[in-house]
Amino acid sequence: MKLKNILVFLVVLGGFGLLGYLYIWYGKAFSPNLKGWDEEQFIYIKQEDNFHSVLKILEPYLNDKEGFVEIAEQRSYPSNVFSGRFKLKNGMNTYDIIEALRKNVPVRLTYNNLERIEDFAGRLGSMFETDSIGFLETFYEPSFLEENGFTKESVLVSFLPETYEFYWNVSPLKIRNKMHKEYIRFWNAERQEKAKALGLTPVEVSILASIVQKETSKADEKEKVAGVYLNRIKLGMPLQADPTVVYAKKLYTNDFKQVIKRVYLKDTQIPSPYNTYQNTGLPPGPIFMSDQSSIDAVLNAEKHDYVYFCASVDRLGYHEFAVTLAQHNANSRKYSAWLNQAGIN
Repeated sequence: MKLKNILVFLVVLGGFGLLGYLYIWYGKAFSPNLKGWDEEQFIYIKQEDNFHSVLKILEPYLNDKEGFVEIAEQRSYPSNVFSGRFKLKNGMNTYDIIEALRKNVPVRLTYNNLERIEDFAGRLGSMFETDSIGFLETFYEPSFLEENGFTKESVLVSFLPETYEFYWNVSPLKIRNKMHKEYIRFWNAERQEKAKALGLTPVEVSILASIVQKETSKADEKEKVAGVYLNRIKLGMPLQADPTVVYAKKLYTNDFKQVIKRVYLKDTQIPSPYNTYQNTGLPPGPIFMSDQSSIDAVLNAEKHDYVYFCASVDRLGYHEFAVTLAQHNANSRKYSAWLNQAGIN
């Protein structure tokens, strides 16, 4: 009987011991273990990171570091660290933290209103693991440029403003290729035929569209403005587009942060292939990341006889169009007087 009682005692003791262990384990696994965190925050784990570096990121915010390490080891996380972007929330328990560190959350990428390919690479470099230099090298890859008829100056046209989702640790090549597929899809047979009818390549249409987009923000005026520039090209006239002078001035001074509200005669003398007062034809590349509506405005440009236009005083944001230089000079004098009166330099 004594032996039996001893065995019963040991079993009961072992049971209580197991319950105690499970209680402690449950507390380590499922008690809140993330403090001082924003309601929702992301951490970024690079490919070269390991469990030690992940722990170093989390350590200041863990209530129970040892408990985290113990559960992480039980869940085989130290030998299976994933790189990527991971979303954590304040008050998460250890089990949830480890599960969250296995779920790479994609980055939502939206972009527009960029002037240069360097600006685009900089934006991507701030949002993904690869820096801007890595993106530029991928965009400037000689075989990519040659196969698609791009140059370093014109390659920006390949990236149409759009919304994408990519993983934070995605390669620049994958991003470039996916965006380029959208460019190819956009330039379908119909659009290519329209470009051909204008005597322009898709790249040239996109370059002209960038000028049109900077020239007017009014969607209902883009096709008319595009028609003016196409008329000038047909006549062999310089485009004389003020936005190209603004771009040339920024390039010449190496200052793309400056705000230029007015173009003066001296500015039209700036030596630059982008200055369409000094050069006939199109500049070597876009002066802005044109959107799809601006490209379509060029492809569907209004047919008219206007070869001049000037900002309107009576309809702000719009332009006054003219067939003759005399008409245009009258419009220009009116606009210059308005600028002077408003004190716009």
